[in-house]
Amino acid sequence: MSVIRTRTGRRSVALIAGAAAAALALSGCTPAETSGGSTAAPEWEYTTQTPEPSGDIDSFTWANYAEPYSLDYAYAFDYADNMVLSNVCESLLRLNPDYSLSPGLAESYEQTSDLTWVYNIRPGVTFHDGTPLTAADVVASMNRHLDPAVGSSWYSVYQNVASIEQTGDLQVTVTTTIPDSQFNQGLGGSAGVIESAATLAEKGADYGNSTGLVNCTGPFELSEWKSGESITLTRYDGYWDESLKAKSGEVEFVFMNDSTARVNALKSGDVDGSWMLPVDAISQLQSSGSGDVYFGLSTATSNLIVSNLEGPLGDLEVRQALMYALDREGILDAAALGYGEVSNALTQESSWGEASEATRAGAFDGLEEYPTNLDEAKKLVEEAGVAGEKIVFATAPIGNDFNVISQATVAAAQSIGLEAEIKTVTPNAYTALFSDPSAREGVDLFYTVWYLSSPDPLEMYAVLRTGEFSNYGNWSDPEYDEIANQAVGTFDAEERAQLTSQLQHIANEQLPWLPLFAGPMPVFVGERITGVAPSIAFLYYPWAATIGAR
Repeated sequence: MSVIRTRTGRRSVALIAGAAAAALALSGCTPAETSGGSTAAPEWEYTTQTPEPSGDIDSFTWANYAEPYSLDYAYAFDYADNMVLSNVCESLLRLNPDYSLSPGLAESYEQTSDLTWVYNIRPGVTFHDGTPLTAADVVASMNRHLDPAVGSSWYSVYQNVASIEQTGDLQVTVTTTIPDSQFNQGLGGSAGVIESAATLAEKGADYGNSTGLVNCTGPFELSEWKSGESITLTRYDGYWDESLKAKSGEVEFVFMNDSTARVNALKSGDVDGSWMLPVDAISQLQSSGSGDVYFGLSTATSNLIVSNLEGPLGDLEVRQALMYALDREGILDAAALGYGEVSNALTQESSWGEASEATRAGAFDGLEEYPTNLDEAKKLVEEAGVAGEKIVFATAPIGNDFNVISQATVAAAQSIGLEAEIKTVTPNAYTALFSDPSAREGVDLFYTVWYLSSPDPLEMYAVLRTGEFSNYGNWSDPEYDEIANQAVGTFDAEERAQLTSQLQHIANEQLPWLPLFAGPMPVFVGERITGVAPSIAFLYYPWAATIGAR
C-alpha cells in the first residue's frame, strides 16, 4: 500500500513527475520528538483496502494539489493529471492496486514472436459519446505516441515499435524492431490509453484541455473543467465492467495549491479526500475526527541524481564518500518525518511482484548499506585528490523535502572537504533539468522521487544504460549495458528479474544515482466515504469508482 518517479525523453512536459509531485507528497517539517528530545519514529502500517462502502453516494469531493497540465493521455505524465485521467480513460491493460497487470480494453493478448504482440480488443465497449470501441480507435490512439508532431511524453514505451496495424475486426498487431519485454509491460499506464479516433480528429489541438475535454471508456466521463478551479466527473452508466461501475454519481476535483488550505479543508470536511498528504499534517488529520489516514503501496524511491561525471563526482570514491557523509536516517526524519525507511536501492520491493521470493530477496540482500562514516568519507576524498573542489546542488522551492535534502547534502559535502553550493531555480527550471541537457550544465546533483509505471523494476534500471535520455549524468558501464540489454530482450519474468537483480547490485556499487529513502503513499479518506484501495496505482487504476458511502 504506498509512493513516485520521473522519466523523460519521450515527454518534455511534467518531467518532474517524480520530483515536483513527490515534493508535495513528502513535504515535511521537523521530526517528531519524544519527551526526552530524541526523534520518535511514527507508527504506521500499510493498508491494501479500506472498508467496503455501505452503498452508493450522490457525490464526493477530492483535493488535487494542482490543476492538471493536460488530460491528453500523451502528455499525462504527472500526479495531478493522472489521478483524474485514470478514472475517465482506460488502457489496453489494467495496472491494479497490487501492481499486477490484467486485461483491460484488450480482453486478451499474446506474443506470437519475439517481435510481435497481438491484442484482441474487448467487444461491447462504448466511448462516453455512445460510439463503439473499434480496432481503428486503438491504432489511432497508439500511433500518436510515434508522431513527432505530437511529442508524446510516453514515447519511450514505443521507442522500439516498427508498426501498429489493424489485423482483424477487433484485433491490433504491434511489431517491434528488437525483442522488447518492456513494451507490453508499459501498456497498463497512460501509454496504453485508448481514445476515439473521431474525437482525436475533431478536437485537434484542443483535445485534452479545458475546452476540448476527452471522450474515453472509463467508469466516469469528464463533464466539466473550470480552468483554475475544478474538474467534475459524472458516472458513465454505459460502462462495460460491472465490477467497477462507479458508486458515486459525481466526483469533483478541486485544485488546492496551498497545502495548509488543503489540510484545513480535509479537517473541516469541506473536502472528502486527498492523495499525497503533506507529512507534517498527517498527525493533525489522524486526530481531526474527520476521517482516516491510510498508507498505501508505492514504487517510488527518493534519490540524488548525479548529473555531472566530469567533476569530482565522476570519481566513484567521491560518490561513495558522499554516501558515507550523508545522515540518511536524519534526512528521512527531517524530510519525511520518518514515514518510510532508508533505501540502498533505486526500487522498492513492490515493483518486483513477478519475481520469485528468492530472486526478490536476492535483489535486496547484500547491498552496500553506506552507514554514516565521516572518517571513511574524508579518507576517500583525500585518496581521490579532490579536496577543495566544488559541486553544485540544484533545487527549487517546491517542498520542504527539497530544502531539507539540499541543505543536508551540501553540509555533508562540505564536512568531507568538498566545496559545495546550492543553486536555487524556479520550479519550471527544475523541471527542465529532466528534459533539457543545457539546463544541467554546471549542475552536479539534483533530487528526484522516481516512481515506476509498470510492474517491472527493469523500467528503472533500463534508463541507466549508456545513451538513454534519462541517464542524466551520461554514466556508462559496458557490463551493465550488456546485462540490461539482455534483460530487455528477455520475456521470461523470472529470468528477467534475475538479470535485473544484477543491475540493482551494480547500481548500488557504482552509484550513478545516490539512493536516500523510500516511503508509502498516504491518502486521507473523509468520514462520508470509503472503499478506496490505497496505492500509487491511483495514477492508472479507476480508484474513484470504488468509493461510496461509509
